[in-house]
Amino acid sequence: MTTPETTAPSQSTTGAAGSPPAGPGRFGSLGPVGLVLAGGVSVQFGAAVAVTLMPRAGALGVVALRLLVAAVVLLVVCRPRLRGHSRADWGTVVVFGVTMAAMNGLFYQAVDRIPLGPAVTLEVLGPLALSVVASRRAVNVVWAALALAGVFLLGGGGFSSLDPTGAAFALGAGAMWAAYIVFSARTGRRFPQADGLALAMAVGAVLFLPLGLAESGTKLFDPVTLGLGAAVALLSSVLPYTLELLALRRLPASTFAILMSLEPALAAAAGFLILDQALAATEAAAIALVIAASMGAVRTQVGRGRKKRAALESTALEG
Repeated sequence: MTTPETTAPSQSTTGAAGSPPAGPGRFGSLGPVGLVLAGGVSVQFGAAVAVTLMPRAGALGVVALRLLVAAVVLLVVCRPRLRGHSRADWGTVVVFGVTMAAMNGLFYQAVDRIPLGPAVTLEVLGPLALSVVASRRAVNVVWAALALAGVFLLGGGGFSSLDPTGAAFALGAGAMWAAYIVFSARTGRRFPQADGLALAMAVGAVLFLPLGLAESGTKLFDPVTLGLGAAVALLSSVLPYTLELLALRRLPASTFAILMSLEPALAAAAGFLILDQALAATEAAAIALVIAASMGAVRTQVGRGRKKRAALESTALEG
């Protein structure tokens, strides 16, 4: 959903900005594309596993476990340096962590009330809105209208087919996703490798652990609950972030952003296969409209960026 300057997560941003995308490599163009798709599948199937865990640990408990396990893994792997950072650096990483915690908390509250596919479709409107606003082109009115048509279909003309509270949580998660993209990019510019992400994940875990304990208490320490929570953390955070990092070393960030627009479809597939959440024809059409709007907005923004670079290069040659 984002351009190279705002690709999430932060280690992906670093990977994309640190060097130009490499060629196809020995595995051809399907190699990095396959990594991105695998990451998307991992995220959405991790979310489906989280839904099955909610009756045992509660939505807040699941978020606490996901953030805690992911933070521990990333801190061990990255071993970020704590000294030598400015107050602005720490302020950025703290806001990033708060945003990440809010995004996860709102999203899991949503999928506790509405099916996974519609929840991700509503959530993706946040990055779509960010892309449309950042581009500031008239054609983006078309993409916005297409997305709104999808939302209208998804809500059955008034969200009568979806729980209004769940839909509101999903839209709130989308707003936090847009903020996540912005602060992910800022964190990636201030911290090397995935250090900023690891620290932000730790901030989110510290914030959410009391909420998870308040809702679930000692249930969080049940071995089965801990195991499933670890699976959610690995599937939804650690594994996809790693796959995205590897992919962006050989894949243009514009292509990556378009592939991320397929998240609602992957979520619908995960909901159907794991949770038996079948989609009605109108819901499938709504998801297709939002995906088309997302892809169109990304392509428009990427095209604008290419024209700017071409103009700058032409000016430099003339000078």
